[in-house]
Amino acid sequence: MRAFSMVSLVLALGLVVGCAQTGTGTKQTAGALGGAALGGLLGSQFGGGTGNLVATGLGVFAGALIGSEVGKSLDRADQNYARQAAHQSFQAPVGDTISWNNPGSGHGGTYTTVRDGYSRSGSYCREFRQTIVVDGRERQAFGVACEQPDGSWKIIE
Repeated sequence: MRAFSMVSLVLALGLVVGCAQTGTGTKQTAGALGGAALGGLLGSQFGGGTGNLVATGLGVFAGALIGSEVGKSLDRADQNYARQAAHQSFQAPVGDTISWNNPGSGHGGTYTTVRDGYSRSGSYCREFRQTIVVDGRERQAFGVACEQPDGSWKIIE
């Protein structure tokens, strides 16, 4: 059943890409795709059988909408500030909040590591909460980042 959920997620992502309007920015498309993937993964954790498929589909849809709005609004400088804060938070003590702010755009946000542990493969991972404020609107998401063999961090969820 897990494989079926992942196939549904991939198909839904294909629909999001196929329906993207010409002229929309790549930030918006990337945000929609990233949000859809994260929403689908989170949604797939709920329910069983048909309920799991519904939760996955709703997660993909909601994630795509939120991701699209955030992606549309964040510029490259915002993304660099956010990326730096994310990497700082992966090394900060659990519970510490790392903030970022782009004075040029007025956008900002925070990353807070909420817990840590090890993946099935033995990698050290950290679950984090991300908050982004764009044009006065706040959005939150959760994710997981794992330390790579070379010491870098990779967001896996």
